[in-house]
Amino acid sequence: MKLFLPFLFMLPLIMSPLAWYKICISLTFLLLILTSSYYSFLTGPSYISSYLFMDSLSWPLMMLSIWIFILSILSSQFLWSNSQRPQLFLLLSTLLLLTLLLCFTSSNVLMFYFFFETSLVPTLLLIIIWGYQPERLQAGTYLMLYTISASLPFLLGILLIMTQNGHLNMNLLFMGLPITSPLTLLWSLQLSMAFLVKLPLYSTHLWLPKAHVEAPVAGSMILAGILLKLGVYGLLRFCSMFPMITNTLLILILPISLVGAVMTSLICLRQTDFKSLIAYSSVGHMGLLAGGLFSGFYWGWQGALLMSVAHGLCSSGLFALANMLYLTASTRSLYLIKGLQTYFPIMTLWWFLFSISNMAAPPSLNLLAEIMLITSALATSYMSLMPLALLSFFSAAYSLFLFIALQHGTPSKQMNPLLLTSPNNFIILFLHLTPLIFIILFPNIATSWL
Repeated sequence: MKLFLPFLFMLPLIMSPLAWYKICISLTFLLLILTSSYYSFLTGPSYISSYLFMDSLSWPLMMLSIWIFILSILSSQFLWSNSQRPQLFLLLSTLLLLTLLLCFTSSNVLMFYFFFETSLVPTLLLIIIWGYQPERLQAGTYLMLYTISASLPFLLGILLIMTQNGHLNMNLLFMGLPITSPLTLLWSLQLSMAFLVKLPLYSTHLWLPKAHVEAPVAGSMILAGILLKLGVYGLLRFCSMFPMITNTLLILILPISLVGAVMTSLICLRQTDFKSLIAYSSVGHMGLLAGGLFSGFYWGWQGALLMSVAHGLCSSGLFALANMLYLTASTRSLYLIKGLQTYFPIMTLWWFLFSISNMAAPPSLNLLAEIMLITSALATSYMSLMPLALLSFFSAAYSLFLFIALQHGTPSKQMNPLLLTSPNNFIILFLHLTPLIFIILFPNIATSWL
């Protein structure tokens, strides 16, 4: 409980002056505690209580969650300057982080399901209360309908596991009886559909661009950096417990994920809203992740975990950049924002670094993750060569399109470049980019769980 009691003590800080500052310092110390305990997870899971445990699969995702949460709070300084209910915002954000950490550390499947669903409530409130446009209500409706409708069959799958094994402890299910139902395909879909919608897989992705476009900057950063990783974590955890899931669904998921990733890459090239473009690029990256993960190879699973960390940092940094630009120009249109390098060349450098990281150029962690995922998908079927080649090409195309459309051309007159000169902006971007580049030197941090 020493890892979760700090959250209870942080709640009174929300009402105090400079609450965001005190909470960020508290979470930084918690991050240091988790970092120092890394080597204790290499030999096996470490139990916090009867229903909570940590291992080398949940540890990197917990670290990512706390890191992105700190950066999202730092990116939301405008809430304090505009007095937009900052205490309520901090309360919901802290509760969302606590829910996510409990989800990553639950050892009971039913408890995991409870926190998996509970994380939707703070996310929905963040979108509805602090969203930018009236369409945020529709975005919240899409978010709830897609995720809840896919999660209810997951509950039925949990009941079947309970009936078959007599318990729901994740660490004991490895040694449990295999599911012998004749409807193995249906059961596999029941367990995995909730996570595939959360990724999201192509054809179940329509809620994500709407939620991203309407959410505030902290909502977009947490949604892209952490919430999508719940789907990855669930797939990795359950596929390692029940390998028949990957064996059964491979022939269905692999073509949908890879062809869908190519389709969303083409959609990115047609976007006029740069925040929507970044959101659709997440769908493409998650399609590649699903293809590598369902291959069943160790490289595919390790690449999926690495892609989770890399995509969480890269997409969160891109959304932070998009918010800085939106506050400067008061628009998200690629047609109205031009010539940023004329006003502020150093910001052009940041856009370039995150754009090439988004297309998996060295030395970013995305490169190593995509190499492992592409290798796993190719080892499964050589028919995946063409969609993988198209995906790599179009990923580079829309990343460079985003960079060129914003930085070059006739400078826009409605921009106020002085708003981009805040040191807070450079700190946020630096703290996104540094782990994205340097974790590639120590990839075993995120791949030691297998």
